[in-house]
Amino acid sequence: MFTGLIETTGIILDRKMTGNAGKLIVEVKKKLDHLEKGESIAVNGACLTLEQGMKGGPLTFHVMRETFSRTNLGSEPLGAMVNVERALAANGRLGGHIVSGHVDATARILAFERRQSDTELEIELPRGLEEYFVEKGSIAVDGISLTIEKVYTDRFRIGIIPTTWEETALQTRKKGGLVNLETDVIGKYVVARLNRLDNSKSKVTMETLAEAGFL
Repeated sequence: MFTGLIETTGIILDRKMTGNAGKLIVEVKKKLDHLEKGESIAVNGACLTLEQGMKGGPLTFHVMRETFSRTNLGSEPLGAMVNVERALAANGRLGGHIVSGHVDATARILAFERRQSDTELEIELPRGLEEYFVEKGSIAVDGISLTIEKVYTDRFRIGIIPTTWEETALQTRKKGGLVNLETDVIGKYVVARLNRLDNSKSKVTMETLAEAGFL
């Protein structure tokens, strides 16, 4: 698992496909110590398996075609900046929120707006995932642990503090670009459980969550 606290950024050097799998090669900005072959590293929030680069140089990941097609790792151009985070050590701090590295959807950036030193970002709300978006809830955007400020019918808004802006790949994103989204894993289990308990099969609402004691 991951926390959504980005350790460093990297640049996509190459992307190769052979059949149903391929390689993603990333040059990281900061050296990552004690890397091991086969360990999990999140790149733009997608959990990947490290194959080469443990002793220095670019990192090479084994990537399934499904990952390339369902995340922005398949569409970002060579030279694009990506976020990189190693898996959480058992004795590490959970400073963000629980992030599994399993991207739920990609979504387009609809608007950027500067508010003094902070930046507000509006992103389209993917269809079918609406019930997982809760104001003041957690969301991972390209692997970054962020807080949802406002949820609309077709979009949601998040605030970006200067440190996050300066130390992640968000600084390179533009209106219309795709970002990877992973909704809160705890929220997924809550919604799934309540849906199973609801004999009418109706969707979970904010009211039912409140009545169940989750809000």
